Amino acid sequence: MQIGIDSFVAAVPDTLTGENLGPGDRLSHLLEEIESADRVGLDVFGIGEHHRAEFLDSAPETILAAAAVRTERIRLTSAVTVLSANDPVRIFQQFATIDLLSHGRAEMIVGRGSFVEAFPLFGLELADYDSLFASKHRAPLTGQAVYPRPYQRTLPIWLGVGGTPASFARAGTLGLPLMVAIIGGEPRRFRPLIDLYREAGRRAGHPLDRLKVGIHALGYVADNDQQAADEFFLGYARSFTKIGKERGWPPITRRQFEALLQPEGALLVGDPRTVADKILSVSEALGGIERLSFQMSIASLPHAKRMNAIELLGAKVAPTVRNHSSAISAAKG
Repeated sequence: MQIGIDSFVAAVPDTLTGENLGPGDRLSHLLEEIESADRVGLDVFGIGEHHRAEFLDSAPETILAAAAVRTERIRLTSAVTVLSANDPVRIFQQFATIDLLSHGRAEMIVGRGSFVEAFPLFGLELADYDSLFASKHRAPLTGQAVYPRPYQRTLPIWLGVGGTPASFARAGTLGLPLMVAIIGGEPRRFRPLIDLYREAGRRAGHPLDRLKVGIHALGYVADNDQQAADEFFLGYARSFTKIGKERGWPPITRRQFEALLQPEGALLVGDPRTVADKILSVSEALGGIERLSFQMSIASLPHAKRMNAIELLGAKVAPTVRNHSSAISAAKG
């Protein structure tokens, strides 16, 4: 199983220190974190795409290009590219360039996004939310070549989904790897949808090795469970309470947070052993996953805390998960 990190590049005051760094400093810290993830052996680093004041990831391709020339092994991906609000030709050109700069380490996770600010910003109608993703409203290509060509023969593309059955079935029919955002509730509730994805892929004639499943999850690792929970909660609650005001959710409480920390809950927060065990439990509940990406920037933690979490993920969590997965594969023959 691959272990990675996704970042939305939060641009709000750090919840533990109150420090409010400027955008340049935050981007510099982000690149240091990507370099650290590469150094400790994590598999992938993803950058989101938002067009809101509290995030600095409105141009993820630019960030990934900078990371490409400062890293050696880690795969670099969007998380996600809001395909509905982008020109697909331009997106291909940008990721092909990242692929060349990184010598074949670029990927895309494409999706519709859970925020809608991009639509009015780029002159698009929100009423076309789904149709823009399924079939971009632009003139078709009529034999034109698109350059540059990527380093890899084919750019890997994952389809990012939330919770609608149609999205899971579409990914399976297209034969694309699936990235599922699980940010609340119990991960096991997604098993029927993942089974639907696999069945749709099988019916469409795609080989099983193409029908990969990844999970985008909220998580954080610290030296012990209590420390991890206390440090993560403040920023997590602030972020989701703010989003909740926009979407009609009630404020986040510590009791709700603690429930999500339980073995059946969605949050991957704790010490390395707790987090590794929970990753393996989630994988088993969902019939096996190929990738788990941590989203911890939502908690607006100080740079030093994120760097320590990256070290723990690389030194302790990822080896535990990989060794367990290798043992299962060997047992199966």
